[in-house]
Order: sequence, then C-alpha cells, then structure tokens
Amino acid sequence: MVARAYTVAFEGVEARTVEVQCAVTPGLPGFSIVGLPDKSVSEARDRVRTALSSLSIALPSKRITINLSPADMPKEGSHYDLPIALALLAALEIIPSDATEATTALGELSLDGSLVPVTGALPAAMSAAEGHRTLICPSASGAEAAWVGAARVLAPKTLADAVRHFTGQSPLPPAEPGEVADVAQVRDLGDVKGQERAKRALEIAAAGRHHMIMVGTPGSGKSMLAARLPGILPPLTPAEALETSMIHSLSGLLDEGGISRTRPFREPHHTASMAAIVGGGRGAKPGEISLAHNGVLFMDEFPEFPRQVLETLRQPIETGEVVVSRANAHVRYPCRFLLLAAANPCKCGYLSDPARACSRVPHCGEDYLGRISGPLMDRFDLRIEVPPVAYADLDLPAAGASSAEVAARVAQARDIQAARFADSPGMRLNADAEGALLEDIATPDEDGRALLVKVAERFGLSARGYHRVLRVARTIADLDGSQAVRQPHVAEAVGYRLMTLKET
Repeated sequence: MVARAYTVAFEGVEARTVEVQCAVTPGLPGFSIVGLPDKSVSEARDRVRTALSSLSIALPSKRITINLSPADMPKEGSHYDLPIALALLAALEIIPSDATEATTALGELSLDGSLVPVTGALPAAMSAAEGHRTLICPSASGAEAAWVGAARVLAPKTLADAVRHFTGQSPLPPAEPGEVADVAQVRDLGDVKGQERAKRALEIAAAGRHHMIMVGTPGSGKSMLAARLPGILPPLTPAEALETSMIHSLSGLLDEGGISRTRPFREPHHTASMAAIVGGGRGAKPGEISLAHNGVLFMDEFPEFPRQVLETLRQPIETGEVVVSRANAHVRYPCRFLLLAAANPCKCGYLSDPARACSRVPHCGEDYLGRISGPLMDRFDLRIEVPPVAYADLDLPAAGASSAEVAARVAQARDIQAARFADSPGMRLNADAEGALLEDIATPDEDGRALLVKVAERFGLSARGYHRVLRVARTIADLDGSQAVRQPHVAEAVGYRLMTLKET
C-alpha cells in the first residue's frame, strides 16, 4: 500500500505542491527518503522515528520508503517532517489515508512530538486553497496561515493532536487569523526645521513612488528626513498587505501571525553583501529589495556600498522584480520599492560647505560620487542637495506641515492614480506608467513641452530621464489637483532632476 500526503516546496513566493508518498514493504529494515532531499529533509527520518516513539508507536521491521514527488525538484527545509509523519501513519493504517490525501501539511517535529513553527505558512495556505485542501501546520503558524480566508487551517500543537483529529477522537477547531499589527509610532515631518525643498521632494516621492537621492554635508538632516518618510505613506491596501506578508512569511518576519498594514521600511547597512540586498544564499531567500516590496528601501551612505551591489539594483528598479538564478532553479521575487538614497558630497563630507571645504576640491567629490555610475544615477527621479541648517534656524519654532497633513495630500494623489490605473494591469502609480499610456496621461501643455524640449537639449537628458521627468510632473499635477500637466509642474520636475554637485 502506498499512502500519500501533500506539502509544498518554496520557489520564491510561489509554493509548489509536493506529493509525499510512503510505502512499507517487506525487506531489510530501513527508512529512506528519496526525491532530491537536502540534509535537513534527510534527517527527518530520525526526528519522525523518535516522535512516533514518544507516542508509543513502533515502526515495523520492514522497508520504509518515502518519495517526494516531483523527484527532480530540490527539497529544502525542516517543514517536511509533519507530512512525512502523516504519510507514514497512513501507510501503517493508524490514520485514514483518504484524510491525509485531502490535506497539505508542513511543520517541524521535535523529538517529543511537539510541532515547531516554520516559515512560509502564508504562501502554503495559498497553495492549499488553490488545491482545495485543508492546511495542517504548527499551532504557532496557524494565525499567520488563517489570513488566507479561502483555506481551512488546522493548527495542532503536537503530532498526537493531529492523530486524534484524523481518528475522530478530538477534532481540531479552525485556526483564527492573527491580530492586525498596530501602527508603529512614526516621527513627525513637522519637527524638521528648514529643508523645505527636501520635504517637498519627499512628498512627491511618496505620492508617486519616485526614487530619490539626497546629497548633503554630515548632519544636514538626510537621515532625519528619511526616518519621517514612513509617516507620510498611506497604509497598505489589503492586496498589498497580503503579497508583502507572503515575502515576510518566507523570511520569518511576521510577528505572532499578525499582518501589518504599515509599509515596509528597510535600511540595510552599507556593509551588506549582494545576497543580503538582492536575495540568494542558502535556499535563495528574499533580499532587502524584496522585503521592501510596496515600501521603502533606504540606503544611507550610498556610495559606500560595494560597486557590484549598487549595479545589481539597476534592473530591479526598472522591472519591479528580481530573479535569483541558481544552477538548479530560477527564483523570482517581486520588488516594487521606493529607493531613497543618502550620500555625502565627498569623502570628507564638506565639499559643498565653503567654510569647511577640503583642499582636494573638486576631485574629492568627483572621486566619491563617481562610485555611483551614470546609468544608476539616471534612475533617480528626484536629486536634491540638502544644505546644512543655520544655527539661527535651529532656535526657531518648528514650521511647515505635519506628517498628517502631508499624508493626507499623498493619499489623495494616490487615490487619483488608483482610479487612473484601474484598468491597467501591472501599473499602480505614476512611476509605473510607460509607453502610450504615459504619453496620454503626462503630455504637458504647449509651454510645458517647449520647456522640457529646451531642457533636454541643453542638459542632454537621456530618453529614460525625459520620461522620468514626465512621470514626476504628472505626480506634481496630481498633488496640485490638476488634470493637465502644465508648465509649472514641468519646471518643478526639471528642477529636481538637475543637481549641480554631479551631473550624469
């Protein structure tokens, strides 16, 4: 008799169904697992054997073979323990085989039979719902998986609880979704003194998801401004929250099964490796750019990141997804993020400060910002200089709009964009617009077009730069409540495109 249970193998955010087949046949006693298991899967036989022993279930003196199908797909992770145990129990006729065939299971077994939480419960629940199966997962993972309303989720604490459920002795109740995570306290934009141009640029960036780089002397407020960007971003929509949480589920970042409506804000250190930023490593896990999906990736000390890491950002910025290629698989992760970069103007940091500029002007700045290649710099929609704030201004009371006021304007602009792109799949914000649609929604009036052509010829804008100016101008018009893109909108967009410290 061959008994079957089902589980999943993760390929990016996709969970592919894996059939766990178990056969108990006469022959030399043994317990083998086949189907390209990695070390952690191969070790499942010892965990399963000991966990069953804790339930006073002794394995027969026969040949036990576990096959993980499809056999040519690599199997990684400890979540195969529970489905292997269920398939074996069905093969021993301890639990009904038809019940295990109607479930998708994942979970790691302790030696005493308790179930240890694993990553990926949310995408596993999506896969179970698509296959019209019930998901069996550890109790600590049930609240996370239960967010997929289309899936029935059962979350036993131990293997014994699962056995009692399948035998009808003590049926398990369906798991309940976790609590929606509270919105974290954010810093108010109104606390920032001065830097009105930078605050305006942050508002535009938040409204249209435009990439932005800030260049300024140390202590001018770049990091302070970046820390206040989350406070002006609208909460995630339900669809965005689910797809973002699926990535975080694979990384084990969901807190007690709760799904957050706050947009991600990731700020990796400049010593991070390429695998940490882009994704990869053991199991091709998502990197920072994917963990920032639908949110913000803040890269402070931007030129200090390794050149190879910076150059790998170019394609994900354009496509909104990253493909982690390995010899046996190509894993795809979404990564539509707002890139916010901060940099000093030179290595000593005071190139733009006439009172403290170093003696290596201008080579100090050219060498330092030269680490950012022209093609990468061309992908920033907004480039601004952040000058130091005068000491006299620091004594003045805070002025300017609060985060709540700016957030209201940003939300209104995003609502306009949501209606605009309702019938355009793959496009949500002005930063996504391209082709004929971009020309249709962002073509400026006659004066604005003449200005843009003059600027393009004078400063040698690339075709990418030209279109990015149009997108920014469209966002500025949305913030202004204007249906048409006019000359003032184009002029402001052009002003954020040009930066005197480094022309590319």
